[in-house]
Amino acid sequence: MSEKITSRPTAGVIGENAASPSAATAAVETNAARKADGGSDTAQFDKAAQSDRCFTPLLSTYDWNEEWKELQKRRKSPDDASFWDKRSATFSTKDAPNPYVERFLELAAIKPGETVFDMGCGTGALTIPLAQSGHSVIAADFSSGMLSVLRSELDSAPTPAPSGSVRLLQMSWSDPWDEHGVTPESADVALASRSIATADIRDSLLRLTEVARRRICITLSTGSSPRSDETLLAELGLVGQAGRDYLYAFNILANEGLFPEVSYIQSVRKDTFDTKEEAWESFSRMIDSALRLSPAGCGSPAKERQRQAAYGRLREWLEANLVPNPDAGKPDRKGIPQGKFKTTRPRMISWAFIAWNK
Repeated sequence: MSEKITSRPTAGVIGENAASPSAATAAVETNAARKADGGSDTAQFDKAAQSDRCFTPLLSTYDWNEEWKELQKRRKSPDDASFWDKRSATFSTKDAPNPYVERFLELAAIKPGETVFDMGCGTGALTIPLAQSGHSVIAADFSSGMLSVLRSELDSAPTPAPSGSVRLLQMSWSDPWDEHGVTPESADVALASRSIATADIRDSLLRLTEVARRRICITLSTGSSPRSDETLLAELGLVGQAGRDYLYAFNILANEGLFPEVSYIQSVRKDTFDTKEEAWESFSRMIDSALRLSPAGCGSPAKERQRQAAYGRLREWLEANLVPNPDAGKPDRKGIPQGKFKTTRPRMISWAFIAWNK
């Protein structure tokens, strides 16, 4: 909300001249002359004053965190540790280092010997190469399955990390971190790679800031992500309905008086599917997710018509773009057998890398 602005006097008597009869007389004569001239100057001044009274600079006063909270309510149910426990069986760090990891660590600019807090560490895409490089890492995740895979990967890595360099914590974003020994300034650098899907992003950002002594680095989606394809959604008639999470983080940090820097990391995703039905389910979920962000009312007839129209375009798109995969059965970059079908073009994923120093 903007502060109440006291209405300003129009051209005439101000300040010390208010006590001067000659100044008052001159002001009356000046205003009379302006009225005779159509009052253009006075009208313009009054219009400008009215504009000043009504203007609110939304960029610096808007509550971005409240909008984020509403956005998260519409998107999906809160992240469930048991879901990620099951997913952990399909995750590994066989693709680490990969272009995403290498670019993230390059931009993070972690100095030799610095300690690192990796929140939402998953199976250790960042934790393992950091530990192998001699850093002490606190690796936290709310999924016991993910942490189990991370421990296994650490134990079997061709390049072993120094003994005791990694401390694993089963901990969520909403847990009291101090009860797990994660206290203010307990690490030099705090990281959150593709892991902020919390209900309160401001709280998450400030928690990371509190933990770090020197630097904080995160990545968030710019529109296209593993769960959403902005280009495809546009082809299906759902333009502008993919989330740009990084804008919320940037604006919140700026309004907190911090100075976030932004870079971008692009990666290629090659999806394969065992059946055409599996492909349909994967891409139709993107439509459903996008429509949850639509301005049309939830469950409204207009939204349902929009959904059915997008479904129809998706069927046509799959008919033209889902083709047999000549590499079916061969391991992908994570070692998982590829499906029988693939799309004619890979999906481009763009992540915003946001960092700020203390």
